[in-house]
Order: sequence, then C-alpha cells, then structure tokens
Amino acid sequence: MVILRELLVVVVTGAVVLLADHIPYAWSLPTALAACALLPLRRWRPWVAALVSLPGLVGGLGLAPTVVALYRVGRKSSTRVMIGFVALATVLPSGLVVATQPLPLGAVLLTFAFSLFVAGAPTALGALITTRRELTESLAEASRARTAELEAREDGARAAERARIAREIHDAVGHHATLIAVESAALAATTSDGPTRDAALRVRALAKEALAEMRAALGLLNTEPAPGFEGIPALIARARSAGLAVRYENDVTDAHPPAPTSRAAYRVIQEALTNVTKHAPGAPVHVRLSQEDDRLRVTVTNDRPTVPPRPSHLPHPPRPSEEGGHGLHGLRERVAQAGGDLTTGVRSDGGFTVDATLPASWSKVDKEDSTLGGTEPNRASA
Repeated sequence: MVILRELLVVVVTGAVVLLADHIPYAWSLPTALAACALLPLRRWRPWVAALVSLPGLVGGLGLAPTVVALYRVGRKSSTRVMIGFVALATVLPSGLVVATQPLPLGAVLLTFAFSLFVAGAPTALGALITTRRELTESLAEASRARTAELEAREDGARAAERARIAREIHDAVGHHATLIAVESAALAATTSDGPTRDAALRVRALAKEALAEMRAALGLLNTEPAPGFEGIPALIARARSAGLAVRYENDVTDAHPPAPTSRAAYRVIQEALTNVTKHAPGAPVHVRLSQEDDRLRVTVTNDRPTVPPRPSHLPHPPRPSEEGGHGLHGLRERVAQAGGDLTTGVRSDGGFTVDATLPASWSKVDKEDSTLGGTEPNRASA
C-alpha cells in the first residue's frame, strides 16, 4: 500500500510537470522530473526532498514536487527548518524572475508575495495538522489521566466506606458476641448441671470463634488465618456435638489444596450444615471430600427431616429452593471467585444436595505404596 501510494505521488507530480506548455530553461524539465522521482525520500528525509525540489522550482516547473516536499517538511521538521525552506523557496525563484526581467516595484512585491504564499501554505498546513494531532493526543492523555484520577478517588471512597462499615459491624456484633461468651462462661461456672455446663461452654467457644472469624473477615485480625481444609474435622465435630448425625468421608489424603480452595471448601460444608440445622432438623447428613484429577469435589447431602413439623402457631423456616437462599447465593459467589462451580438441588426423596467442584493444584506428599505396606489409604469416615 505504501509503495503504491508513493508511486502514485511520483506519477501525478510528474504528469503535472509534463503538462506545462512553456519550458523557461533547458534544465527546467530534467530538474523538475528528478525532483518528482526523489519525492519518496521525504518519508525519511523531508529536507532532502525539499532541497532537491528547489532547482526545479527556480526553473519554473518544479512547483508540484516542491509543494509536496514542503508539506512533509511542515509535518516532520522543526520550526527553524520550516522557516529556512520557506525563505529559500520564496527568495530563489522570485529573485531569478526579478533579476532577469525589468519589473516595476508593485510587480516585484507581488512576485515575492506569490512565492511566499506558494511556499508557506503547504508548510503551514503540514505544521497545523501535526499540531492538531499532538493536541488531540495531549487531550486524550489528559482525559485518561482525569479518568484514572476519578477512579482512584472512587476506589478510595469505597475503601473508606468499607472500612467504616467494617468498624460498625465489629463494634456492634463484636459487643454482642463478647457478651454471649461472657454470659455463657458465667453460666458454666455457676450451674451444677453437667449438660447445661457443657452446652454453655460450647456456646462460649462458638461465640469466640464467630468473633475471631468476623475480625478476620473484616481485616481487623491478622494473627489467626481464616479456617480452611484443616479445620473441616473440627467443624464436623462441632456439628455432631450440636446434635447433627454427620457421616464424614475424606478421600483426599495425599494433597494440600491452595488457600482459596481450602477456605471455599470449609465454607461450603459450614453453610450446608447450617442449612440442615435450620431447614431439616434431625436429618442425617453425608459430607464427602473427593479428588478428581486436578479438582476437589465437596458434596454435602441430607435426607428428609425426621423431626416433626412445628406447630401451626409457630413460623416455619423456609426450605432452600433449587437456586438456594441468600446464604447459598453468597456461597455460590465465593466458590466462583475461587474458580469453581456450585450446584444445589432438592433430591427426589425430599433431601437436599450441595455439590461444589473447586480447582486444586495438588501438591503430592510422600507416602508408601499401599501394595508394599499391605494397607489401604486412610479414610476418615464415621
């Protein structure tokens, strides 16, 4: 495309030169055609093309290549170079005309004025286009900087609002959770009934854990990491102590999932057990962890509730739907952020299933071959 365009420029300017009906000097035509042929040089050396065009301009036939060359000079050269070539293109042809022809003062002034216009117009047009492009780029850059500044301000405002909300949540919820823990400890210390004491101690432990998780979620506590894969057995134990019949299977014994996957797996099981407690009291629960190539699968299923329904005068907690409630909706977002998929649904027998598949770049640990040791891989089940 560039070659075709340059060829077109050479042909058109050469045709303009050849269409002249008067040749002032014998060297006018060769110098003008040579200037046309060398016009492609203006792409790399505009001043060379302009300098080569001056003899043809002085000879009276090089106007077309000179205009093209001076336009390029205006686009790519400095102000000093532009002024120099405009002065040469004005003085040289006008000086030759004035020197060879007796002209009155008015005609001399018009000759110089015409030459100045012919040389200055294309140069000024090239400089104007370059200035306009630079101004456009400058305005675009200023607009991008302004947009970035506004985005930074918005991000700062959002961060400040999040920090304010986090402080409010910490102050309000933390206060009540602390009171629950204190009251539970007091009850455990003063009661003489064993089951009541055990229940009060469990409530105190749960309140303290809830407070620690809230602080960790709000970024106010960095000393204790958020619970993950290693905290699942303790989570199952707490659910059993609260009265849930949980059967736990862990087929993943030779790997350590990455932190986002670990935390997401913990939250899936935690939310599923919470939903069973609220919506299917007394229903048996099956929690299973399995490894499928480079994926961790977390499956939590529960049967129909075995506890009789509440009396009619008490409100019934809504059953989770196929899409899940607010808790499952937030859980689905958490699993998606970890790069996994979450599916939930009601089973044909009236139970409910929560199934999450999470990415896991498995980090293998050394273990003896089961054929050498004579035992199967460990499985935590109950």
